[in-house]
Amino acid sequence: MKKYIATFFTLISLTTLAQYNWDYGVAMGVSNYLGDIGGTTHSRRDFVTDMKLAETRWNPSVFVRYKFNRKLSLRAQFAYLRIQGADSLTQYAPRHYRNLSFRNDIFELSVTPQLTIYENPDLGYSYRNKTAFNFYVFAGLGIMHHNPKAYYQGDWVALQPLQTEGVNYHLWQPIIPVGTGFYFTFKKKHRVGFEFNWRITFTDYLDDVHGNYIPLGGMAGALANRTNTAAANAYQPGFANNFGANNPDGHPNLRGNPKNNDTYMTMSLNYSYVIRGHGSFYRSRYGSFFFKKNRKHARKVRAKF
Repeated sequence: MKKYIATFFTLISLTTLAQYNWDYGVAMGVSNYLGDIGGTTHSRRDFVTDMKLAETRWNPSVFVRYKFNRKLSLRAQFAYLRIQGADSLTQYAPRHYRNLSFRNDIFELSVTPQLTIYENPDLGYSYRNKTAFNFYVFAGLGIMHHNPKAYYQGDWVALQPLQTEGVNYHLWQPIIPVGTGFYFTFKKKHRVGFEFNWRITFTDYLDDVHGNYIPLGGMAGALANRTNTAAANAYQPGFANNFGANNPDGHPNLRGNPKNNDTYMTMSLNYSYVIRGHGSFYRSRYGSFFFKKNRKHARKVRAKF
C-alpha cells in the first residue's frame, strides 16, 4: 500500500511542474455500503433503499485533474473510507437474529474520465467570467485494498485469515467508480463542488459474508456464527436452527446471499486549486531566475535587426 501511495503523490508533484488546465485538491465526505449485513425491514434490496443511515462513516481523499478541453477531463484520486454494518440494527428477522457485524477500512486509487454535460462559463451573466458552473458524469477504473473486521472480546479481529466460510478471498480488488457531480469555479482559480460516487465491485466479501455456514471451531467458529439462540427461538420455536452448520434437516444453512456482490458509495464536498498554464505558474515562482535572462537576450537579438 505504501508503494502505491508514494507513486500517487510522486505523480502529483511531477505534474505540477508542467501544467496546463490542471487542478489539484481535497475532498471530505461520507460513505455507506450495500451488502449482506444490516439493512432495513426486508431482505436485500438494491441501491440506497437497503442502507442504514446510522452506519454512515467518513471518506477523505486527495485528487489531481487534467482538463483536455471544455467537455473532457481526467482525474486521479486516492481515497480512504470506512464502511460498516450490524444485523442488530435491522428489523428483518433472518438478519436480526443472525447477529453478524463488521467494519472495513478501504484504501482506493482510481482514474476516472469526467464528461461535462452542462457548462455555464459566466454564471450570473457578469460578462467577466468570474464564476463558472460545470455539471459532469464519470466512469472509470480503480483498485482497492479492504480488510473486514469484527469486534470480539474487546478487540477488532481481521476476518479474512479466519476463513469463516472456508474461502481465502483476496483483499486487493478492482473497482469501477461511476457517478455524477458539479463544481463552481471562482475567479478562474478556485473550484468548490459536490460529488456522488458509486463503486461497482467484483467481490461479495466486503462484509466477510457470502454463502453457507460451515463447521468451524475456536475463534473462527465464534465469529462465523454469532446467533443469539435464546432470542431466535423466542421469535419462533426452532428458528435458531436456521443458523449454523448443524441443521437438523441435513441441509446447509445460508449465511449470506451469494447472488449479489457488495457495493459501496460516497458523497463528498471538494475543493481544488486551478493552475492556469505555464506562463502564470512559472513567472510567479521562477520569473527572476528563468525569464529575466531570456528577455534580455531577446532584446539584443531584436536590436541587431
